[in-house]
Amino acid sequence: MNAEERKKLRDKLLQEKEKVQKRIHTLKDLTQPIAPENAIGRVSRMDAINNKSVNDAALRTAENKLKNIDEALRKIDNKDFGHCRRCGQPIAMGRLVVMPESSLCMRCAQR
Repeated sequence: MNAEERKKLRDKLLQEKEKVQKRIHTLKDLTQPIAPENAIGRVSRMDAINNKSVNDAALRTAENKLKNIDEALRKIDNKDFGHCRRCGQPIAMGRLVVMPESSLCMRCAQR
């Protein structure tokens, strides 16, 4: 991977990090506890609890993605960045452009 490709990936990672941080902020607002004293009705309360569960799962996913992005940003200047952590082969540039936090090549990711 050359310096220009690394710069392109770093920029992509930083853009993605900003988007994920905004998403996390929004999801944290949506996952606030639902106070039992709110008079919203039984069915509405059940909907709110269900929506909170869905948003909790989305929040965990977003936080995990942010962790992976931060890890990729820490490792981007390492000589082995862009190589599969399982088989050691280079990860396709197309995969890194779409998912710059990828640490597995397509073949190993599908296993």
